[in-house]
Amino acid sequence: MSETFLPELPQELWRAGKLELAHGVQQSLRVIRMATAGLGRYLAEVESRGVKDLYGYGRTAAWFADVAGLSVGEAGAVVKRAIALNPSRALDGTEVPAALPTTAAVAAEGLVGDERIDQILEILKRLPADTSVEDRANAEKILATLARDAGPRQLADAEANLLALLDPDGNEPKDPEPAEPRREITLERRKDGFWKLTGLLDDETGARTAAALEAYAQPRPVDEFGQADLRMKCERMGDAWVDLLDLAIACPDQPGTSGYRTLVNVTIGLEELKSGLGTACLDFVGTMTAREARLAACDCLMLPVVLSAAGEPLDVGRLRRFVTPGQRRALNIRDGGCAFPGCHRKPKNCHAHHIHHWADGGPTDLRNLVLLCGFHHRLIHHGDWEVRMAADGLPEFIPPQYRDPLRHP
Repeated sequence: MSETFLPELPQELWRAGKLELAHGVQQSLRVIRMATAGLGRYLAEVESRGVKDLYGYGRTAAWFADVAGLSVGEAGAVVKRAIALNPSRALDGTEVPAALPTTAAVAAEGLVGDERIDQILEILKRLPADTSVEDRANAEKILATLARDAGPRQLADAEANLLALLDPDGNEPKDPEPAEPRREITLERRKDGFWKLTGLLDDETGARTAAALEAYAQPRPVDEFGQADLRMKCERMGDAWVDLLDLAIACPDQPGTSGYRTLVNVTIGLEELKSGLGTACLDFVGTMTAREARLAACDCLMLPVVLSAAGEPLDVGRLRRFVTPGQRRALNIRDGGCAFPGCHRKPKNCHAHHIHHWADGGPTDLRNLVLLCGFHHRLIHHGDWEVRMAADGLPEFIPPQYRDPLRHP
């Protein structure tokens, strides 16, 4: 082995030009790689003679780890390369050729490093088991020659070409039948009254869920009053989940609802329902405000159970208070979706809102109903906006005083 030394460093490296710096890096890298190849020959010889007989260790990697101050795993990788790149001897003393002779020659010139050697080893390991010795040797020669000037991506492309040549049909599928998709949903109520939803979906279901949520989670356009959608994406996704849930509940084929927007029982006192003050019991597992109960009762998303002061049930969601399918179709035609100015939500994403609330004696007829999306439905109930029926039989909205001091509809 000819001796190769590092190039002499300038006394003041900061004065070196860019070409001198690049040349120094290349030369240093080549010296390091050549030294590593030389180290591998020593390790391969230790392995051939038997490290136990030489030094009393059970494995060459364990001995080298102590000598080099490495972990056994780090030392094992170096020894593995050394054994693959260098010839060894059988028990009778005959020489056994190296597994990667061409790669060893390129490594000895300092033209390939540990990373590409490991990549070549992995590629050869992935060749079909029935590959002949000659084909395997030719593949190693191709990869080693390419590694002199190529990087990891070119070697990966070469692997694909080799596999296409040696195994055009690919591996036989292990599972002729597709595995059952894995889907998990967990819903638990927290102590603060919120519900935590977690889940695990297979790739197809996850993609369909993401597409459905994204479709309903688009930011609302700036309305006629210049109000932009300030919700964060996670909030928009949460609201989109509510919209999808409303659609499912309103489906005529939905088990247990028959197309009515009834989900859970809400127990509330008559006075609390009329005033909007106080709380209501939600399916006996939680609470909601009376104002929320008034909003829910508009389209019977929840079935109100109204109690007298003495606790006697006065009303358990009379069917005649529900918006009938015929009324709903008429609302869809009249309002064409959410009637709030500037909103473009379609009828299927809207609730039927009682302008004069049913708890206050309001009837369930077209002159007292208007379609509102979930956001604007809540805005009407909890904000300063108002809605009323104009003389022409169409709903009109009255803005808050801070938006229009004269409150023009």
